Amino acid sequence: MTIKISADLHVHTTYSKDSLITPKDLLYYAKKRGLNACAVTDHDVLEGAYKIAKETDFLIIPGMEVSSADGHIVALNVKEHIPKGFSAVETIKRIHKAGGVAIACHPYVYFKGCLRENVCSDFDAIEVVNARAFPFGLSVKKAQEAAQRFNLSQVAGTDAHYPPQIGYGYTEIEARDATVEAIAEAIVAGRCSPHGHSVPAFLNIAQQIARLKRMTKKFSHL
Repeated sequence: MTIKISADLHVHTTYSKDSLITPKDLLYYAKKRGLNACAVTDHDVLEGAYKIAKETDFLIIPGMEVSSADGHIVALNVKEHIPKGFSAVETIKRIHKAGGVAIACHPYVYFKGCLRENVCSDFDAIEVVNARAFPFGLSVKKAQEAAQRFNLSQVAGTDAHYPPQIGYGYTEIEARDATVEAIAEAIVAGRCSPHGHSVPAFLNIAQQIARLKRMTKKFSHL
């Protein structure tokens, strides 16, 4: 028997320099969106995810978004920090050695570190739905095609950097139990499906306004 887990598998907190999401915000909006798990995937930082996981009963999937030389890769359930700057293939090897799941995130978008031709069968999964991807429809289509071509599991995440964005992209996972290990196992086995839609433009605008306010406040104290 399995249980269904609804999880946003791509969320950045304030452990990422460009994110406005505090741990408190994360929990509030994840629950508000009806999620029962959330992956914390800060840019090249792992310790924040484990700290947040220890401080709450909500199911946090520790991870990080690794800046490989070929594009960004989400590493879930890794037990140690994955260094940036290596090739995609070498990064995947290091993720697997650290006990993790390697996900090709937003591989076909503009304005981000996308993998494009570096997506390969070494990955465990591909982020088919990235709710902040541009252009959204085309990125979904190309990611679906790549998932079929390389026989990869399909997942979804928001890539949220602003609290109300959380949950616009989410993955339904058929896991044996509500643990991080069971979720990782289910993703690799393909017992998961991507869901969601593009984050509304007004939330992206609100994010930029909030960032400007934060910068203004920061400089006013210098």
